[in-house]
Amino acid sequence: MEGPTPVSALIHAATMVTAGVFLFLRLSYLYVLTINVVIFIVIISVLTTLFAGTVALVQNDIKKVIAYSTCSQLGYMITACGLAFFSGAFFHLVCHALFKALLFLGAGSIIHSLADEQDVRRMGGLAQIMPISFFTFTLASLNLMGFPFTSGFYSKDFLLEAFYSHNSSIGFFAYF
Repeated sequence: MEGPTPVSALIHAATMVTAGVFLFLRLSYLYVLTINVVIFIVIISVLTTLFAGTVALVQNDIKKVIAYSTCSQLGYMITACGLAFFSGAFFHLVCHALFKALLFLGAGSIIHSLADEQDVRRMGGLAQIMPISFFTFTLASLNLMGFPFTSGFYSKDFLLEAFYSHNSSIGFFAYF
């Protein structure tokens, strides 16, 4: 997180998030054999989703908000892996990598134009000054929150549907 914002975008979209979840997907044959490990994975990942999303709400640094929301999205993906819904986890991984990279690049554009200011409390009224950055950042934010007819909507809905249809108490916990 301490690097330049374009580097953060590349690290988040191409390596850090992708490598961790992809490794989890590749090792799925190991942990699906034991129910206790699966329950542990789902509980920790659901709590991570909730905690990181809550922490993102109270951050003032624009890059930290995006980074904590990444942790929250990772919780969705790992929960899907824990419930053996690997195709949904991979689908959300690809969608997430694209809109998260767009968010970081938009944040970099904003930070650069504001002379390295990263505090969101000091930002505002940038839609008139930076219309292209505003449009791309808004589009990526809509994807992140799962706005209807965006890739984030379809991938998150796909995951929530799988959690609901798991027909177990741990699936219900993940869905709830």
